[in-house]
Amino acid sequence: MLPFGLGIPEVLVILVIALIIFGPKKLPELGKNLGKGLKSLKQGLNEATEEFKAEVKDEK
Repeated sequence: MLPFGLGIPEVLVILVIALIIFGPKKLPELGKNLGKGLKSLKQGLNEATEEFKAEVKDEK
């Protein structure tokens, strides 16, 4: 089972629709940008978590 309750067939349908809409030349670029965005989001969440932990530690 994949995230959001999606199975393999659903993911395949989404990929085929994306291929039809964006074309084969744009998909690698879109995937690259999506990966960069997710990496940035994860980094931001980690920084926020560390700041929160530091604040909680300082209050004790």
